[in-house]
Amino acid sequence: MPEGTGLLIVYTGPGKGKTTCALGTAFRAVGQGLRVLMVQFIKGSWHYGELDAAKMLGDDKFEIRPMGRGFVKVGGAETDPEDIRLAEECWESGRTAIYSGKYDLVVLDEINYTISYKMLDAEKVVEALKGRPEQVHVICTGRNAHPKLVEAADLVTEMKEVKHPYTKGILAQRGIDY
Repeated sequence: MPEGTGLLIVYTGPGKGKTTCALGTAFRAVGQGLRVLMVQFIKGSWHYGELDAAKMLGDDKFEIRPMGRGFVKVGGAETDPEDIRLAEECWESGRTAIYSGKYDLVVLDEINYTISYKMLDAEKVVEALKGRPEQVHVICTGRNAHPKLVEAADLVTEMKEVKHPYTKGILAQRGIDY
C-alpha cells in the first residue's frame, strides 16, 4: 500500500495501555499535521487528563468527544438500554466523522467493549470501516476485539498484562491512568 493509505488499527487485549497507545498515535499524527478525532464510547463521567491535553493542542487539530457515561456491564448485569442508545449514538458520530473528510485519523476508543457486549453489531461496524475513504486512518481500542474486526485490520496489537500495580492495592494514578 502506498503512503497516504488509511490504516485500520486495533489495540486490544487484557493488559493496560490500549487507549494510551491510541493517544500516543494521535499525538504523533497531530505533530505531522493530521486532524484527529477520538470518540470515547465508555468514558464520560470522569475527568481524564487527555481532555485537557487535546484542548492545549487545539480543537481544530485534536478533538476528543466523551460520549458514554462511565463503566457499563458490571458483573452479570443486563445491559442498560440507555447504554445501548449511547453506544449507537457514539458509533453514528464516529462513522459520520470517518466519512466527513474533516479528519485524517479517527479513534474509536473502547468500541471493542461495546461490540463484545452486543451493544453494536460487529458486521455493521466492520463493513462501514472497510468502506471508509481510502486515506482515513481508524484506531479501535478495547478488550475482546471481534474476530471480524481483527481480520479486517491492517495492524493488531494485543496488550498482555505481565504485572499491574492494582494487584498490590495501588489505585489509579493521576497522569498515568487518567
